[in-house]
Amino acid sequence: MKLLAARGGGFGAIIGWFIRVVIYDICITGISDILGVPRMVALFIFLGILALIAFAGYVLKQKYAPGVESD
Repeated sequence: MKLLAARGGGFGAIIGWFIRVVIYDICITGISDILGVPRMVALFIFLGILALIAFAGYVLKQKYAPGVESD
């Protein structure tokens, strides 16, 4: 059991997952309320924003540290 807790598993992982879901739900609800669109459309907008952030991070990494690869 100690090894499972050291690796981030168990009850702590469930709590962390729950917190992330709540934060994502708040973001999606906020987008839905602000733009006046259904939650499904707000979900795709949110995923698009996350994809843009990931793409921008990838481009910046390639620009400033092209030889560094993470596993």
